Amino acid sequence: MSEIVLKVDGMSCNHCKMAVEKAAKAINGVENATVNLEQKEVVVTGSVPKEEIVKAIEEAGYDVIG
Repeated sequence: MSEIVLKVDGMSCNHCKMAVEKAAKAINGVENATVNLEQKEVVVTGSVPKEEIVKAIEEAGYDVIG
């Protein structure tokens, strides 16, 4: 199991936090996803390629930076 930390732009409230966590957790193989709004990042644990997580977050309407 690995941990992936991604910077996410466009999150400003608790609804955004929940939307990003829900998008990441919906991916098969993701164990957990936790958003830190102040640092604008999401920590995803599981065995999923980074590209899949980025795609899911971007499809939810948020921008993954770097």
